[in-house]
Amino acid sequence: MNAEEILAGKVLLIDKPLTWSSFQAVNKLKYILKRKYDLPKKFKIGHAGTLDPLATGLLIICTGKFTKKITEIQAQIKEYTGTIVLGATTPSFDLETEVDATFPTAHITEALILETINKFLGEIDQKPPVFSAIKKDGKRLYEHARAGEEVEIQSRKTTIYEFEITRIQLPEVDFRVQCSKGTYIRSLAYDFGLALQSGGHLSALRRTKIGDYSVENAILPDDFEQSLSNEK
Repeated sequence: MNAEEILAGKVLLIDKPLTWSSFQAVNKLKYILKRKYDLPKKFKIGHAGTLDPLATGLLIICTGKFTKKITEIQAQIKEYTGTIVLGATTPSFDLETEVDATFPTAHITEALILETINKFLGEIDQKPPVFSAIKKDGKRLYEHARAGEEVEIQSRKTTIYEFEITRIQLPEVDFRVQCSKGTYIRSLAYDFGLALQSGGHLSALRRTKIGDYSVENAILPDDFEQSLSNEK
């Protein structure tokens, strides 16, 4: 890899670490590449699809002229794995916030769980979490939420292509989902708990694929930096 190739365009597959924001990951790579190859201060770099800080996995970063591919990459089918904890909800639908309500789970059986996933296959209506980066009245939803402001959120259409349960050890349920652009897996966890006449929130989430790109071919930011420092 050299400066000309980066400016002409590269697609870099990064395995985003836990607690990092997608913005932090892009900035880290920008700093690494600028320092290594003496790139212009404003060279183009961006990511194709945000991951929440508490999610890990595939973050596709495009450089140079390949930043024009970002919209095309974002539109591809995404795959996630993770864990839903039943019997409790949080305002953020994940572990960013504390549990705000608890619900019974004694009635939940494996058969009920497997039956309920069918309600979420195909095109569904979904409301984004109030703790999300979507803008409303000029502010991010999470800014309204942290200020204690009530905001009406419109539901949107999204598509769940596959929803597989891979482990049941109540209150935890592991899953694998393939979905369209714009799907919030946190909302899916919340709605799944509701459909089971209980509550639900995410305790773990990992993005494994975007289209033909796989996290198996991705690299951690620190390992990426190390690999460049090993280049002669």
